[in-house]
Amino acid sequence: MAAQKKGAGGKQPTINDVAALAGVSKKTVSRVINRSEFLTEKTRKAVEQAIETLGFVPNPQARALAFRRNFLIALLHDNPNAQTVLNFQQGVLDAIKDSDLALLVRPVDRGSERMLDDVRTFLEKQRPIGALLLPPISENDDLAALCEDLGVRYVRVGSAPLDDAKHCVSSNDREVVAEAVRALIALRHRRIGFVRGPQGFRSAAEREKGFMEALSEAGLDLPAAYNAPGNYRYAAGIEAGEALLSLSEPPTAIFCSNDEMAAGVMSVAHAKRIDVPGALSIIGFDDSPTATHIWPALSTVRWPIREMGVRAAKTLVPDFLPLAGKVDESDSGVLNSTFIQRQSVASPQR
Repeated sequence: MAAQKKGAGGKQPTINDVAALAGVSKKTVSRVINRSEFLTEKTRKAVEQAIETLGFVPNPQARALAFRRNFLIALLHDNPNAQTVLNFQQGVLDAIKDSDLALLVRPVDRGSERMLDDVRTFLEKQRPIGALLLPPISENDDLAALCEDLGVRYVRVGSAPLDDAKHCVSSNDREVVAEAVRALIALRHRRIGFVRGPQGFRSAAEREKGFMEALSEAGLDLPAAYNAPGNYRYAAGIEAGEALLSLSEPPTAIFCSNDEMAAGVMSVAHAKRIDVPGALSIIGFDDSPTATHIWPALSTVRWPIREMGVRAAKTLVPDFLPLAGKVDESDSGVLNSTFIQRQSVASPQR
């Protein structure tokens, strides 16, 4: 039988038409549309079949009014690495592509005294269903408390667990960085330099802890001259490379806290005609496109930031993602990063 596309009187079908065809109340149809859990599978299927038969399209404004929320996920960030934000954003979009949700991206200034007030105003005006908090602002407990106060669902993303599993998705930065540095030590590197991440970032602290743990296990020290500051930007890698590779006894290997800075160090090595990896091994973190766009290809830690975006969205709004299902309540929310050894690492030749 051909699908009926008109309601009573030949007009566009309404929620009343769906209710009449399915033999249920208008309120029950509304519950199905809004994916309420308090329905039998038989009732849900009857309503969904009526919706399909009639070609009924729910009114998004009416749904938003019923929820007292707009069908939006807010992504809040203050991150200097644009690629990280883009990769995470793509993961969220992967998760919500078959839903009625849209993504709203909002940069904030974590250094501003008005940050919390600005976020409060933004959330009150936009009325999103939930908020995803990227590091480093995800590490701000007051921001999480603000979301709680406003009744806005939230998930915090970090390089270590920041909250309980229903409010957090994280990675294992410390452990995987230690693994990467152990690989350098296994190749007989003993003079290993380090380029730090920005001060105040939990990711920078976790990566530094992993680096120091691996050195300590091997009985190695990190001389002050081998410990270079960084901020996750390419220019910081240039500065660190100039400082480390100009030493009278430069390191034979350098671990950089992200790929952008590793690319900066490699650029300095090329300018100084230092062979990579013959005279200098370099490791980054992220496995961003940069890692395979430079030569030699960069050994790095693959940070599953896109997968973290998918997981964060599933954790935040499982009831709005019909094809995604729910995250297992026993899931810790920790996604493991992976060390990838490429051509930028070898045993030292000197």
